[in-house]
Amino acid sequence: MKATIREISRITGFSPATVSNALNKKKGVNSATSETIIQVAKELGYYEEATVKKIRFVMYKTNGLIIDDTPFFTMIMDGFQKECKRNGYEMVIYYLDRRDMDFEKQVKNLVEEDSSALVLVGAELLDQDFRFFESTECPLLIIDYWHNSMKYNGILINNEDAVAEAVSYLVSKGHKNIGYLKGSFRIKSFQARECGYLKGIEQSQLVYNPEYTVLLSTTMDGAYQDMKLYLKRNPKLPTAYFADNDMIALGAMKAMKEAGIKIPDEVSMVGFDDLPFSEISSPRLSSLRVPKQAMGEMAVHRVLEMMNSRQLVKTKILVCPEFIERDSVKEL
Repeated sequence: MKATIREISRITGFSPATVSNALNKKKGVNSATSETIIQVAKELGYYEEATVKKIRFVMYKTNGLIIDDTPFFTMIMDGFQKECKRNGYEMVIYYLDRRDMDFEKQVKNLVEEDSSALVLVGAELLDQDFRFFESTECPLLIIDYWHNSMKYNGILINNEDAVAEAVSYLVSKGHKNIGYLKGSFRIKSFQARECGYLKGIEQSQLVYNPEYTVLLSTTMDGAYQDMKLYLKRNPKLPTAYFADNDMIALGAMKAMKEAGIKIPDEVSMVGFDDLPFSEISSPRLSSLRVPKQAMGEMAVHRVLEMMNSRQLVKTKILVCPEFIERDSVKEL
């Protein structure tokens, strides 16, 4: 039998909140109740399980179009793992796939285990599925996802401001017709990046032209295939594009080069994430660098603070990307 607060609550008849308060020796629980709860917890082996120093790291997929096609999240995982080891914690990795038949059972098992903290990579998490994690009683931190009703901590990328600054950079290079390569799977980060693109257009006093927005698949090959089809229509192209991420940018660049469009001489390109591919692409891709390993390290630090503190303040940490200038933007 796996010892959890819910199981102790069921056996003793006390609410999960009372059980949690008793186990954590908080005020407000009378001595008889506390003794009963602690005795049952000992019999179930709760304390033995609770002393295992581990932090669970969960990669969440809705369809895998983001998680599977980019090394971005494995780089976050690397930073997380190194920092866990540095602090004497074991990292336990889980993969949740929304398409699995037993998905809800998997989530239930995760959220009901309250003996260790939970870090969820939520880039593909949709708002309607956030409800599965609302009953979590252990310390929970979510990376790359935020919901207004969240009572948990989150580490996010400052997408909107970063993209607005990228648009401003393109304007400083003389570009007035700036397009947007829009990822078809509208995760939260892409939605924020679109806001940043529109914000940058407005702040630079440019006119938004919806004809310069192209909807592309979020995988590199998918973006390449979609851009090939788009270019067959001989559309009027802007002098520069911002792409939702590097995978989309690189796929689109391949299609444009095959169509005889010179980059950056005819069309400039800026991506987002600064993946390793960006450094070796031709031309080398200018991109917004996200401190991926640092995000993993920060997640460990924040979780340890949550585990060791009784403060219940909800915290949202914004990580600011750095613009990396390479060879994919021409000065007009």
